[in-house]
Amino acid sequence: MTANLFDRLERAIADPTRAAIATTAGNVLTYAGLLAQAGRLANVLAARGVKPGDRVAVQVEKSIPAMILYLATVRAGGVYLPLNTAYTLAELDYFIGDAEPSLIVCDPARRDGVAAIAAKIGAGVETLDAQGGGSLTEAARLAPESFPTVPRAGDDLAAILYTSGTTGRSKGAMLTHDNLVSNALTLREAWRFGPDDVLIHALPIYHTHGLFVACNVTLFSGGSMIFLPKFDAGEILALMPRATVLMGVPTFYVRLLQNAGLDRQTAAGMRLFVSGSAPLLAETHREWRARTGHAILERYGMTETNMNTSNPYDGERVPGAVGLPLPGIAVRITDPETARPLGRNDIGMIEVKGPNVFKGYWRMPDKTAAEFRPDGFFITGDLGKIDDDGYVHIVGRGKDLVITGGFNVYPKEIEDQIDAIPGVVESAVIGVPHADFGEGVTAVVVRSGEGAPDEAAILAALDGRLAKFKLPKRVLFLDELPRNTMGKVQKNLLRDRFATLYARPDRAS
Repeated sequence: MTANLFDRLERAIADPTRAAIATTAGNVLTYAGLLAQAGRLANVLAARGVKPGDRVAVQVEKSIPAMILYLATVRAGGVYLPLNTAYTLAELDYFIGDAEPSLIVCDPARRDGVAAIAAKIGAGVETLDAQGGGSLTEAARLAPESFPTVPRAGDDLAAILYTSGTTGRSKGAMLTHDNLVSNALTLREAWRFGPDDVLIHALPIYHTHGLFVACNVTLFSGGSMIFLPKFDAGEILALMPRATVLMGVPTFYVRLLQNAGLDRQTAAGMRLFVSGSAPLLAETHREWRARTGHAILERYGMTETNMNTSNPYDGERVPGAVGLPLPGIAVRITDPETARPLGRNDIGMIEVKGPNVFKGYWRMPDKTAAEFRPDGFFITGDLGKIDDDGYVHIVGRGKDLVITGGFNVYPKEIEDQIDAIPGVVESAVIGVPHADFGEGVTAVVVRSGEGAPDEAAILAALDGRLAKFKLPKRVLFLDELPRNTMGKVQKNLLRDRFATLYARPDRAS
């Protein structure tokens, strides 16, 4: 029996007449229609020369045909390679040159630029626009619905996702059919997904969260999705009476809380709110619960692993924690220098092992070997701890650790204290080169407006709450923190911006 993700999805469909995906414009695609359209697109891919193991690179706006292209690619035995729609042609040149896809699908407006890049590796080019039109769907209209799904082993590649690249060159994470299916089935059970669920889908589909978590979990459950092209707070509130689940990044919840229409009555029909891709402030968690009666379920995943942990569906959802290890997944904390396992509440490197963990980095065997322990645990690069109740807490990325005067400083500990100060919206703590201390602890703060604290007030509020070596040497202010498309704060940009902060004698404090 083939392990192809598409085969396993097809076997999981209990009622082909149920709606799989709908749009607010009234377009509805049933599961039968999804299978048919995936067959048509798979025939087009095969006709364009896509063979088992070939990469199909996709940089298109979100649409139903764009999501089906993912399924059609794995059905045809190809390896799906979604690319952020914000990437420039110069950035695409790197990804396409590295992955060497046999076919590239892009927006019609970018065809000429993409074609020049594709010509370097002999790749074909097809187009797909935001409305689902383009050369790809034109060809699909003439293609048959029937397509024999290409047999694949569980360890064969289904997708390559490039890391967000907040530092250095992006790496291609190789995800297998077993990686994706195992995680979808685990989350289906952990989050109690079923055929009656309707997910409000406002995430992009070039990322693990929007594609593999949101789409795979819903489809393997026989549920439905309402596809939104982008996040719109008013639209989401209007859809809540028709839906049961929302998956989002913390920014979604912050913006929804700013809407006066959010209350217990609006959210009464919803059963689950999931947050991920970036840390959710404990204050946002508490305010959401007070306004809606629902506790947001925060979880922890990565491009390389899909989901690793989750707060429980039944049980306490702890603000500031990312929950317990999912079934079948092992999580441990180790000393970053010695790899020695640490005890409860000790901060160290988070390592994970399970069927969800990727196969390695595309064409980077040395990097792959360096990121895995001999016993198979993957070194995530995230710093965290496991508390007495088994809940995992993230304290930051290993590369964000600040070493000042020989002491380790974990940014999240300071950020939590700053964020609790009235008038502070959020903060980011970074290390900036400092002649005396190696790195100077530096806080970058977003304030709420009139009457918000200044630098002296924030430093005074922190005095006595933190050890002296943890106190910021400077507090700087911005209107907003730089973020990538999934809401993660790009601390590398902050470090670059303020790299010379302590370079002048009058700043070497």
